[in-house]
Amino acid sequence: MSRIGRRPITIPANVEVQVDAGNAVRVKGPRGELAASFSRELQLTRENGTLLIERPDNEREHRSLHGLTRTLINNMVVGVTDGYRKDLEIQGVGYRAAMDGNVLVLTLGYSHPVRMHPPAGISYALDGATRVAVLGIDKQLVGAEAARIRRVRPPEPYKGKGIRYAGERVRRKAGKTGKAK
Repeated sequence: MSRIGRRPITIPANVEVQVDAGNAVRVKGPRGELAASFSRELQLTRENGTLLIERPDNEREHRSLHGLTRTLINNMVVGVTDGYRKDLEIQGVGYRAAMDGNVLVLTLGYSHPVRMHPPAGISYALDGATRVAVLGIDKQLVGAEAARIRRVRPPEPYKGKGIRYAGERVRRKAGKTGKAK
């Protein structure tokens, strides 16, 4: 049995979870509402404040879906209660970020500033001119948006300039050396 799939999902008091007949799950909490549909072959049951996911047999497909489904539903519950945050750091001389309304404006050494419009359900927060936070309730969407911002100017290996995740280590390369005489 999947160790992750067997663990029950604890549903907080301020969260409402609805499971429809076709395994469509709708989670509503203080930060918003998320919905997703999962495999009909798995059985979702609610028991006094918890949600259990059970699989019909030990086929390979059911084993792989068991833990995945539990994790995705748990991420939905955590998202509507606490939300998700992904922090990015900008490094480089003259590289900075600013907000223009809800639009993120990045100055990264290009001939023009790069304007990033947030998708629905995502917001940006600045902590100084070189730290950007991506906030939202959907874990997958927050990670995808952080990756999209990082792709504008990924960190380069020689000087380390660019946008990186908070705490990310960039492997540095040695530059060119002078010719020996």
